[in-house]
Amino acid sequence: MTSGPYLLLLLVLPFIGSLVGVLLLQTRSRALPAWVAGVTTFASFAIIASLYPAIESGEIIRFESEWLPQLGLNFTLRMDGFAWLFASLITGIGLLVVIYARYYMSPDDPIPRFFSFLLAFMGAMLGIVVSGNVILLSIFWELTSIFSFLLISYWNHNSAARDGARMALTITGIGGFCLLIGLLLLGNIVGSYDLDTILASGDTIRSDKLYLPALIFILLGALAKSAQFPFHFWLPNAMSAPTPVSAFLHSATMVKAGVFLLARFYPALSGTYEWFLILGLAGIATLVLGAYFAMFQQDLKGLLAYSTISHLGLITTLLSLGSPLATVAAIFHMMNHATFKASLFMAAGIIDHEAGTRDLRKLGGLFRFLPVTATLAMVASAAMAGVPLLNGFLSKEMFFAEAVETHADSILDRALPYLAVLAGAFGVVYSLRLIHTVFFGRVNDSLPNPHPHEPPRWMRFPVEFLVVICLVVGVLPGLTIGPFLATAVKSVLGDQTPQYSLAIWHGFTIPLLMSTIAFVGGAVLYYFISGYLSRCDDGPPFFRHLGGQRIFERILVEVSWRWARSLEKWIGTRSLQPQLRLVVAAGFLAALVPLYFSGFDPAISLPKEYDPAFVALWLVGICLACATAYLAKYHRLAALVMLGGVGFVVCITFVWLSAPDLAITQLLVEVVTTVLILLGLRWLPKRTEKLGDEVDLRSRYRRFRDLLLAIGCGAGMTYMAYAVMMMPVPDAIANYFLDNAYTQGGGRNVVNVILVDFRAFDTMGEMAVLAIVALTVYGLLRRFRPAADSMSRPEQQQLQNRFDMEQPDRAEGDTVRDYLLVPSVMMQWLFPFVIAFSVHVFMRGHDLPGGGFAAGITLSIAFLLQYLAGGTRWAEDRIRIQPLRWIGGGLLLAAATGAGAWAFGYPFLTSHFQYLELPIIGKVPAATALLFDLGVFLLVVGATVLILVALAHQSIRINRLQAIDAAKKEEA
Repeated sequence: MTSGPYLLLLLVLPFIGSLVGVLLLQTRSRALPAWVAGVTTFASFAIIASLYPAIESGEIIRFESEWLPQLGLNFTLRMDGFAWLFASLITGIGLLVVIYARYYMSPDDPIPRFFSFLLAFMGAMLGIVVSGNVILLSIFWELTSIFSFLLISYWNHNSAARDGARMALTITGIGGFCLLIGLLLLGNIVGSYDLDTILASGDTIRSDKLYLPALIFILLGALAKSAQFPFHFWLPNAMSAPTPVSAFLHSATMVKAGVFLLARFYPALSGTYEWFLILGLAGIATLVLGAYFAMFQQDLKGLLAYSTISHLGLITTLLSLGSPLATVAAIFHMMNHATFKASLFMAAGIIDHEAGTRDLRKLGGLFRFLPVTATLAMVASAAMAGVPLLNGFLSKEMFFAEAVETHADSILDRALPYLAVLAGAFGVVYSLRLIHTVFFGRVNDSLPNPHPHEPPRWMRFPVEFLVVICLVVGVLPGLTIGPFLATAVKSVLGDQTPQYSLAIWHGFTIPLLMSTIAFVGGAVLYYFISGYLSRCDDGPPFFRHLGGQRIFERILVEVSWRWARSLEKWIGTRSLQPQLRLVVAAGFLAALVPLYFSGFDPAISLPKEYDPAFVALWLVGICLACATAYLAKYHRLAALVMLGGVGFVVCITFVWLSAPDLAITQLLVEVVTTVLILLGLRWLPKRTEKLGDEVDLRSRYRRFRDLLLAIGCGAGMTYMAYAVMMMPVPDAIANYFLDNAYTQGGGRNVVNVILVDFRAFDTMGEMAVLAIVALTVYGLLRRFRPAADSMSRPEQQQLQNRFDMEQPDRAEGDTVRDYLLVPSVMMQWLFPFVIAFSVHVFMRGHDLPGGGFAAGITLSIAFLLQYLAGGTRWAEDRIRIQPLRWIGGGLLLAAATGAGAWAFGYPFLTSHFQYLELPIIGKVPAATALLFDLGVFLLVVGATVLILVALAHQSIRINRLQAIDAAKKEEA
């Protein structure tokens, strides 16, 4: 078997583990979810390790399955040396984070939820790394934002966690939208969304007029993700997440996604002054400001967060230079930063776990209590500061070497060596502060836990492992990390790969002099300002009142308060009618303006022949629609009856025009919607009883205006529909479906074959929309409280209990026969017959009028009848229906049917059919589209019944509230 399928397994494995974690939500064990996450992560890492021989030989492993081949959109996965390196970091550090989290997380936390989110986040990050199609990359890019939001807000009882997660999602979400625009522009320039094609088209891209806007949008997405200036402020606010999340997010995922993208698109976008200017300004500003802010932080994780921002700025600056050697240094520092930063965050978690605080003003003298952890943290901090014989020193020296080179004759390039030394000195300061403040000096009397001790052995193991890597790579870089770095660099730079050396000693060079100045300057600076740093509670000097977070919050206030309030005052109202007026008017303009500017010819020819009976039918429909509009305010039941008459006219029209499939669907939908609306009428405010009430001039004007708007929109839609139907349509479109419905789709019902085969992708989108609508209606109805003057129960229901849907204490087996006895018995007896009819409609749908949608509506009517016949409690005591599972099962079945085609090398949602030989029955046609149609059936049933349940439970809720009020009155 080729290596391609392993990529698919690598991608789906974390998501499978995440789903298993969801199934463990009810368990209280920490060990079982941790084992699931650990085994999943280890298996992913093993798959990646097994692919290294092919990657080392220069092979690009690909897995491709057709999705929408006509649009050039295929599900493509690819792994080269750079992707292999990042995937190794994601899964390797991810495994260490899982081990660490097993001991870090409290038993009181919902542990399965944590590991489920963590695995899903890992899977999304792997998706970014191995995506071979830029649209697929954009999808996984957004998934990382969503799952990071769930992880950052994991402790949702903490307002800081909620605010930090919301800020992170807002910034990275907007950046993701910008990235999508840039990738679409890039695909438009190249003519393909395939990553290999884009990377090979650098000259074409850079010479195109769309290069600059595409570059700006892509860089906005990357800079926002990696917390680069001016988007740097969201990352420190994400420190309310659990420490394992911070360690994973800062070292190998999320914030590394931005610099990964910059390096990934380096061959296609770099080499221009615009690339250097935009990335250089953002990178250098982030490098210096991040290090400067880190010195003044009082929170240990805050210090590490700003140091992450600074080091990401270093990587961004290197990539901006457009030099092959700078790119080598950038990739090398990505690897080094992942190791020492993950170990530092885990050490910070141990300190917080044992000492009970992360406040640097309360910490001190912990070396005597935590000697091993302190030693590990000091080594990792030294690697972060760039101390010789540690891995951070090597990539920092390469950065200094590139900083003194001339890449662009500009002030920015000439200032880079001085700013690099300044940032290096600041890095020494915050590293020294971390070591000195936390581990040395006297023990603070205000320490929450006065007797800290070393953590469990396996909780410290990930830190030990990573620190050993920092040491080994720092001493033997060529033998340890050299081959992996060479493979990654060659996959990015190709033929431009330069000669470079990972030797520890290069002699007395300018970069060594710069390092020395940074070390000495940083140590001297810390000596003089250490006392001031511990007392600085109001932020760094010069930037106390100018922060990105403050600007972000001010923008949110402006947008969500002033602008939104102003817009709400202009268009908002408690009455539904003005809102509908605005929506209809906007739709009218949205249709009118394009038609006007497109030069649409309004002249259409009337038919020379027409059937008087058909015209009379539609005149009846028009009269019914007018009557519905007139009676809607005064007689709602009559208006609903009239509206049903309009639907019946449409149904007859479909029959008249030889569309029985549409006619059946229309009739069934009319039945369900009419009954559901009828059930909802009770909760509306009381209607106006008199038609002849006096109205003022303003009210008359409003009604006249609404009448004109309704007539205009109705006439416009009628005209457009008629014009479209009168347009000459090539016979090839209709003939194609008629000729190929059976030969390619295996069905004679052309409408159904189009829905479940030719246009199945559209149908799947409509299924998702229907599911969202059902969930939204359910959510709104759960929070709905009827008006005080809503209609009370009819007098007949007040006298009877058996058929009262909201009676909570009705005795089982009540046999009161005075109210709707015969209809209720008939509805109960119809239940099995309607189910049988639903199955019949479903099974015949591929060859005769019917199908999954019509069958789903039919079965929904069966459930609806039972609720009407016996009441909510009676029905739910006897029918175990869980609509959410029906909805989820329908979506999953439809998606699985589409994905099943991949196993046979066909595009997504490609159907297959053949005849099966069954005993006695003989040959029976069978198509995979039947399974897709079954998904439609399940979803329609679930969505309809979910709305029914929401309406029915209104009665139970109201009756419960009334019972509580009555009990309170009796007590009073």
